[in-house]
Amino acid sequence: MNVGGIGGYMGYGAGITGMQGYNEANQMPAYGQQVTDGKGTGPEHQIKPGHKSSPAECETCKNRKYQDGSDEMVSFKAPGHIDPDNAAMVVLSHEHEHVSNAYNKANNNNGHVERATVQLKTDICPECGRSYISGGVTNTQIKYYNEDNPYQKDLKSTDAVKLRGANVDIAA
Repeated sequence: MNVGGIGGYMGYGAGITGMQGYNEANQMPAYGQQVTDGKGTGPEHQIKPGHKSSPAECETCKNRKYQDGSDEMVSFKAPGHIDPDNAAMVVLSHEHEHVSNAYNKANNNNGHVERATVQLKTDICPECGRSYISGGVTNTQIKYYNEDNPYQKDLKSTDAVKLRGANVDIAA
């Protein structure tokens, strides 16, 4: 059952996910053919439909730079290139520097890290179509203890009343 598309055959649960290659007669994509950059036959040398270059020849990926925008002393304060194959580990390591700084800040100021999350952001390269790590975000929540605050003192006495008798050993 031919339901349309360029040489497309679609049945139940099947479909054409993308056209690759071109036939010489009408310069239209030919089903099953692949276009490469001429420098190899592996997946890194294939040009995806709708894109200008292969991942191996992509100038955008070769020139991509990363820079930290926070006010902390961490790596990547100046723009720097990261190899796309190692970007996930390098960005994750950088974000963990922020987590480490939060723990140090909490320890030095009578605080406690309640929560620390790291997210890696991804994007698609417009030139070659490769998915890449576009950055990361670290969120931390630190709880500080202020013993001089009257509300903190009241909270401690309320907690003491709630916990009194909570750990009683009846068998003794």
